[in-house]
Amino acid sequence: MKTFWLLYKSEAKLSIREMSSVIFGIFVPLGIVCLMGFMDSSNDSLNTAFVSVSTVGICSAGVMGLPLALSSYRERKILKRYQVTPISPIQLLLAHLLFCFTISIVSMLLLLGVLIIFFHFSYLGNWLQFIPAYLLVMISIHAIGLIVASLSPSEKATGAINSAIFFPMFFLSGATVPYEIMPKGLQKVADIMPLTQGIKLLKAITFREESGILYMVLLLTAIFIIGIFIAVRYFRWE
Repeated sequence: MKTFWLLYKSEAKLSIREMSSVIFGIFVPLGIVCLMGFMDSSNDSLNTAFVSVSTVGICSAGVMGLPLALSSYRERKILKRYQVTPISPIQLLLAHLLFCFTISIVSMLLLLGVLIIFFHFSYLGNWLQFIPAYLLVMISIHAIGLIVASLSPSEKATGAINSAIFFPMFFLSGATVPYEIMPKGLQKVADIMPLTQGIKLLKAITFREESGILYMVLLLTAIFIIGIFIAVRYFRWE
């Protein structure tokens, strides 16, 4: 356990120094939610903005930050050096995963704080339901990032794969552009994306809509389990 926490602290320091995870995982969501708040400060709109934009940190950290970091380490032969140490692939994956979780949760809490202080936000749903649902969305999206990190052959390939996954989810899932205003055809495309289902789940809990919740929970749980299995099974040192 001590080795794991030392590894976590080391990875956190390196990622914070590079600033990309902090910028895209924390500052970008803050900028988006402030813009939405100034455009429409009604409490219903603020709840929609909070639920949607809180997933931007998840997507940025899990889909962009995590795979790029591991691919960079693999290409620079850093992972090969881990191979001759007591550190297992599971420990390494979990350390990166936990740091990205930290970024996601800090992002969500800062969004909440800004909305409460500057826009008098009041959450409409049940926090005891929202928190586990948020955590489920977080681990399922990060599982996708772990698959890319484990299977991608190079840092350049990882960047291309990340872009192909991240930007459609960023713009079409409802995280930044409201899902409800999209054309029906575009909504059908968006429904394929796991983040879309995650945002729908959080909105259903926030606005107390019970329809489809079980399906979304089962789908996100399946994505998490399959993603973790593939990542651990096919993790490559070089």
